[in-house]
Amino acid sequence: MATGTAGDGGEPSATARPAGPGGAVYPVGLRLLDRRVVVVGGGQVAHRRVAGLLEARARVTVVSPEVTPALEALVAPGSLTWLRRRYEPGDLDGAWYAVAATDDPGVNAAVAAEAESARIFCARADDRASSSVWTPATGRHGDLVVGVHGGGDPQRAIAVRDAVVTGLTDGTVPDRISREAAAGRAGAVVLVGGGPGDPALITVRGRQAVAQADVVVADHLAPLALLASLPEDVEVIDASKLPRGRSMAQEQINELLVSRALAGKRVVRLKGGDPFVFGRGMEEVEACLAAGVPVEVVPGVTSAIAVPALAGIPVTHRGMTHEFVVVSGHLPPGHPQSLVDWPAIARLRGTVVVLMGVDTAPAIAAALVEHGRAPSTPVAVVSDGSTPTQRTVRTTLAGLPATLAAEDIRPPSVWVVGDVVSLAPGLGADPAGTADTPR
Repeated sequence: MATGTAGDGGEPSATARPAGPGGAVYPVGLRLLDRRVVVVGGGQVAHRRVAGLLEARARVTVVSPEVTPALEALVAPGSLTWLRRRYEPGDLDGAWYAVAATDDPGVNAAVAAEAESARIFCARADDRASSSVWTPATGRHGDLVVGVHGGGDPQRAIAVRDAVVTGLTDGTVPDRISREAAAGRAGAVVLVGGGPGDPALITVRGRQAVAQADVVVADHLAPLALLASLPEDVEVIDASKLPRGRSMAQEQINELLVSRALAGKRVVRLKGGDPFVFGRGMEEVEACLAAGVPVEVVPGVTSAIAVPALAGIPVTHRGMTHEFVVVSGHLPPGHPQSLVDWPAIARLRGTVVVLMGVDTAPAIAAALVEHGRAPSTPVAVVSDGSTPTQRTVRTTLAGLPATLAAEDIRPPSVWVVGDVVSLAPGLGADPAGTADTPR
């Protein structure tokens, strides 16, 4: 296994042994920016190799009579050059690296022979023993690249790579550089959308940012289980905003983010769902920028779509709905500060998803019926989405107030209005095993 960033050096392990008669593999990272690379073949193997080469920003030429649709889509924007024919001697002229990935061993052998003659390293996909280079299983963690050679067993290499990258992401494999002392280091803020609650549903970048943080400012709807794995020296600040209850003022949160970052700390603002979906994320970005603090936004999986999906409810369905709208229900219809046009929402034929709308649900349901939605319109209420206590109840607009009372529905809950609620009611098996409650 070899790990490192550009410019890294290293000595071979004292326990390294030759890998058969060809000798041990010498791990090296190729810098292919603007260098010509030729891939012979246009199938799935070539597709996968091209993806990595384009990430390295190589100038890729694909030689093949046919290519996958995904490769063809890269031709028009100029991401790669496609020679729509069979391989011919001389196709490797000017190349720094070559890949032989056809389903014809004879063609692959010819490509490898030309590469050998021209002193061009060549990966032959069908015959590892005849390749002058072996491609490792690779993974990335920021600017850190992990490459693993599995001693001839690609599945072994993949398993080890995945374990290392997962450990770097969740912090169980320490990255010394990412945990360096704050002294003399410029601070920054990363605004992370944590998803609907299950720690497994945060993005890879979001989890990486949490693992590297010096300070985490977290909401109560964020995936709090991630905080348990943080080192003791990481400062965790509770910035919860409880419905109709205790909450930290937004101005105080903004000040915390700015002050910790100006002190040289890596600060993560960990929020539930997506930070820009009723999350006041832009207010925090503006506060950071006004103070000269660099800020990165990591989008999250919004509960408006994820929670219904986890209950087996799609927000759109072909032939049934061509639109869906997400509405904040924290203010009831008619409230002087409400910005929602409830009559217009009621006239829509598609799906309505209501967030933060448990207490106001009776008033919202009445407004939707008053302005045109049928009282029999299906409604599903999903509580504690993505957690072990997730529960779904199904009712109608007319029956919603009584159902909420009878089932003792509490926040956090997402409710969905529309015909999509009636689709595949058995798909959304709640983690706690609670059956849907028809009303």
